[in-house]
Amino acid sequence: MTTTTLAVLVPLLPFLGAAAGLLLGRTAPGFVRPLAVLPTLASLVLAALVAVRQGGGRPVDAATELTPTGSVPVDLALHIDGFAALVAVLVGFVASCVQIYSTGYLRDDPRYPSYAALVSLFTSAMFLVVYSGDLMVLLVGWEVMGICSYFLVGHYWETPEARAASLKAFLVTKLGDVPFLIGLFALAADAGSFRITRVLGAVASGAIDHPTLIALLLLAGVAGKSAQFPLHTWLPDAMAGPTPVSALIHAATMVAAGVYFVARLLPLFEASRAAMVVLAVMAAVTMVGSALAALAQDDIKRVLAYSTIGQLGYMTGALAVGDRGAAVFHLLSHGAFKALLFLAAGVIIHAAGTNSLAAMSRMRNLRDRVPDAYWTMTVALLALAAIPPFSGFFSKEAVLGAAEHTVTGHTGHAPSAAGWTVLLSALLTALLTAAYATRLWLLAFRGQGAEAPDHGRQPLTMTVVLWVLAVPSLALGGFAFRVLPDWFDGRGLAPTLTTSVLGTGVALAGGIVTYAAWRHTTALAARVPLGAVAAHPEGGAAQVEAEAIAGHKPAYGTVAAAPDPSDPGRLLLGPLHRHAALGFRLDAVYAALLVRPVQAGASLVRFLDREVVEAYVRGAGTLPRWLGAAVRRTQTGNVQTYVSALLAGTVVLAVAAVLVATGA
Repeated sequence: MTTTTLAVLVPLLPFLGAAAGLLLGRTAPGFVRPLAVLPTLASLVLAALVAVRQGGGRPVDAATELTPTGSVPVDLALHIDGFAALVAVLVGFVASCVQIYSTGYLRDDPRYPSYAALVSLFTSAMFLVVYSGDLMVLLVGWEVMGICSYFLVGHYWETPEARAASLKAFLVTKLGDVPFLIGLFALAADAGSFRITRVLGAVASGAIDHPTLIALLLLAGVAGKSAQFPLHTWLPDAMAGPTPVSALIHAATMVAAGVYFVARLLPLFEASRAAMVVLAVMAAVTMVGSALAALAQDDIKRVLAYSTIGQLGYMTGALAVGDRGAAVFHLLSHGAFKALLFLAAGVIIHAAGTNSLAAMSRMRNLRDRVPDAYWTMTVALLALAAIPPFSGFFSKEAVLGAAEHTVTGHTGHAPSAAGWTVLLSALLTALLTAAYATRLWLLAFRGQGAEAPDHGRQPLTMTVVLWVLAVPSLALGGFAFRVLPDWFDGRGLAPTLTTSVLGTGVALAGGIVTYAAWRHTTALAARVPLGAVAAHPEGGAAQVEAEAIAGHKPAYGTVAAAPDPSDPGRLLLGPLHRHAALGFRLDAVYAALLVRPVQAGASLVRFLDREVVEAYVRGAGTLPRWLGAAVRRTQTGNVQTYVSALLAGTVVLAVAAVLVATGA
């Protein structure tokens, strides 16, 4: 087969698997799991073959006109360069792990067939975004991911949290997609085409008349899709969905799409210095704010959600200083260890019977219950904290090095203000990242309270996936920074001495300070009486999680509603903790600035419709009804009445005629 044919099959196979899974889910349930796993695995193999054939060399381009659309055609086009080839492998790898993991995690879920089909469709849409060479075709995959996330986040629709989270994710991302669509049309109008290669050619020739406006419009959609400030609030709430869905969204799809889109069209953003500064500020606020929020969260999945927001901030920071190689390098590294973190968290949630770190911190020997999750999550947290030689160290250092080069003037792709903004915020975020990673590990695995309940062993499919993901989390960065420059723009990704010392130093400081705070708070908490940990009835991991999510009843394993006195995050953040735990009340700000005015406007429209429009309609019908009633009274059916009325009328007419004649 040609490379083009293989590339077409990559998104097509999961799509066909999704369609077949939906059709056969009820009539032939035995085919559901093979239809979920095998097409995705096949797409992974084909994506790897495409990457090998592309080899980091010249891009693979192919196009056919989809339909005549007038002056700006829409083409079914492929554009596969080194970035696309490697990101597609990441998507296939993580999606395959998620599908395999889900066969055990949701083995007792009655809605597993629809879940598996939606995951396959989600994967197909992301493949389409990655391989597409036409912006309108890319937009199709972009929007399909949005609707898939709506259904998957709301998988546990019985709980109000899941319903609200799915609706919030859909609306917030659509808020960014509206200006994004306008920006795409404006870009195509200036470039005369939706083809990415022609758009980039128009940028290089200076044919784009309004690069700043277009870039800012596109950034709105990127902020929504990749959960960047100020449109990031949907992602922590999206943790109401099943844990494997969280792994897929955070590691390889949806939120990665925005970063990948900017990397694809980076020359357009570089054409506007104002857009690059805005991108840098957005990345800086996102990084620092999300790291502070992660340090204050009690739900293990919300910690990881805010962590994802911060790591995406690193990627957009690298793009803000003009280094898409560093951004995609961190995207690849983050995809591996963040998928591992979420899937390991799923095992821990099942074992503990709760999402709450406060409850986990009061359980003894939890790490002995789930040794596979303990060791693999330790690896993933070390990668997240950027401790050498784990993969996160090399990819994060590539981002810091790119910012340093911008500050020192070794690159002219971005203004120095963007470089300083990204560098300082990234170092502060490295400190905070190590702090919340250490806090999560200590609270989850170093509890000294009651014995953790035994919910049985996890299926082999879940534990095997953890070890598979642990390999790239540990070993990817060590060789990738030597190989990837040939696949990207040729710019070096090796760690530099200055940023390596600074980044590792602040990370170690964050971990040590958090450990010291935990020792102090644990000593104080030793005097707090512990409650009994509830035993959980028989049930699968998904059932445990669904019940832990439900807000109308306490989660199994929770010890007390009071704050955990051994939580070092409270000591480290001090008075800031209360605000950070609520995401700095950004939802309240949105409610005041957007939700309430819209609700007030809707109430006004309802009042006008009911009291004005409907009153007019009712009035228009009332007058004829009154006239009809008056006329109806004259229709008595009595002949004498009619003759009397006729004579009276004749007399009136005669008198009137006489008066007229006399007056004349």
